[in-house]
Amino acid sequence: MARPTTPTAPRFSGPLVLAGVMLAYGSICGNVTYAFGVFLPSMSESYGWSRSVLSGPYTLFLMIGGLLGPVAGFTIARFGARKNFMLANLLAVIGLAGMSQVSAVWQVYLFFGGMCGLGLAFAEFLPATTVINHWFVRKRSLALGFLFASGGAGGFLLPPLISAVISGLDWRWAWAALAGLHLLLGVIGASLLIRNTPEEEGQFPDGHASQEQFEEAHRNVTGHVYTTREDWSVRDALATPALWILLTLFSVLLFTTTMLTTHQVAYLQDLHYSPMVSATALGLMLGMSILGRILSGILGMRFTGRHLAAIFMACLGLGLISLLNARDVFFVYLYSILAGLGFGGMIVLLPHTMGAYFGRKNFSRIVGWTTPIVTLASAASPVLTGYLYDRSGNYFWPFAGTTALVFLCAGLALAARPPRGRARTTDSYCAPAEET
Repeated sequence: MARPTTPTAPRFSGPLVLAGVMLAYGSICGNVTYAFGVFLPSMSESYGWSRSVLSGPYTLFLMIGGLLGPVAGFTIARFGARKNFMLANLLAVIGLAGMSQVSAVWQVYLFFGGMCGLGLAFAEFLPATTVINHWFVRKRSLALGFLFASGGAGGFLLPPLISAVISGLDWRWAWAALAGLHLLLGVIGASLLIRNTPEEEGQFPDGHASQEQFEEAHRNVTGHVYTTREDWSVRDALATPALWILLTLFSVLLFTTTMLTTHQVAYLQDLHYSPMVSATALGLMLGMSILGRILSGILGMRFTGRHLAAIFMACLGLGLISLLNARDVFFVYLYSILAGLGFGGMIVLLPHTMGAYFGRKNFSRIVGWTTPIVTLASAASPVLTGYLYDRSGNYFWPFAGTTALVFLCAGLALAARPPRGRARTTDSYCAPAEET
């Protein structure tokens, strides 16, 4: 009598989808988010615009990118992340091309603040993490590690190249070159590889051959890495303490890193370090964050997210203590290493944990409702730090207060236990590896 055959999984497209999302995410980070500051001195010199005037469009860019999170979450859930990537990145291409022709400040607000801001809102963090959350469950943290490493790489590699083009040709040619590069990578390359969900391709997360195999694999998982078996609704997720703890961690993380990227160089120069040492410390911090992202992705497959979050937040706090006591260059670079690892690790852990706690179906909507709060915290950071500096004449109080807040969050992370018993859905897709 013939034995029943086990279904054979089709060739899993997850790695190609991951590559496509990395292209899109790394492209918008390098070509758009980290690019503007490189152009600022040249554009200021060309037209006599003050740097504070040119900072306005970048602020608008960040505000649009964050405050439209709920709208972006709805469009992703309704139309799929792939269309978001294609249309929003195409709009960003038009914005970058328009920047090569600007002659008035209002045009910078339109092309960069407006069009590129819409690209940030609809084609960066939210759609990228949504696609990863659909395609990967067991290896979600590792996939997110590679995703965010691509963003760090874009921010690390593109600014020097942009600077070289500006020096060799002109800032207008550099904007035009970025538009072409973003069209190639963020629109064409990404759209060829990205697919919304494995189910649309007749596949299942992690490359399983059937829904039954997928569920059975997760029932047999051992260890302490929790993954929900249910898809939570937005309303029920917003009613859980876990979501608000994760949101607090994310807000404090971005508040801290925005403060550092804005004021760290000035702080070190106030301590009589050279501009080169001060800038190198910032670059090393961002470079070490790439390593932190990969490390977090690997560890996230084996260890509980809330425990790792406590460790990475403590690592960031220790880096800040080193910065506060940076009377020797050793402590400057120790700060860069510790803070970079802490930031990189957390930027991966938070979306990974949200996906593990609240499921796949409504991930974009749930995270979308949290982005305005995170954006406001990030935007307030440089302003509040600058105000406290002006009042006191030094950076001690903003840096010390933020350090205390980071260590408080390291303890708070341990309270972010998985939510239980309030999911409202008929789509149950995997069993948890129970956390004790």
